[in-house]
Amino acid sequence: MAKPTTETINLPDFPVTIVRKLAGNFIHDEISLKEMVANTDKGLILYFYPKDNTPGCTTQATEFTSHLHDFDDLGYDIIGVSRDSVESHEKFIDKYDLQIPLISDADEKLCQYFEVIKEKNMYGNITLGLVRSAFVFDKEGKLTHAQRNLRAKDYTSRLLSILAP
Repeated sequence: MAKPTTETINLPDFPVTIVRKLAGNFIHDEISLKEMVANTDKGLILYFYPKDNTPGCTTQATEFTSHLHDFDDLGYDIIGVSRDSVESHEKFIDKYDLQIPLISDADEKLCQYFEVIKEKNMYGNITLGLVRSAFVFDKEGKLTHAQRNLRAKDYTSRLLSILAP
């Protein structure tokens, strides 16, 4: 069981591009996460993943979609974030029938804000990459849980057990 975080990150007030599919059409919303949470009575689970259509990221996105109603019952919206383009997100959403919105953070502004871009060692080569992470905000926009460098498989089940009353 994860402990509540000691990190203090506020929801950003700069606009982000949220891609979602509604009634067969793609919608691109430009809104700040701070404004979004302020205009709803739900908390927000914001999870960062490295790349659309890769095995771990697909597992995580489809598991969140499968458990969408469970998180909704607990009072949370879920949004995935990667550095992929809007077009890549549209293909990813279509291919796997994802029911969760995705943020296109091609300029890495949101990734830098949450400090999820870190050095990675790939076969002896040091590169900068996105570290799979999740941040849970309550309905007032206060960060309650933060997990970094997490495993994709079964993460949604682990998170549900943390958030369940």
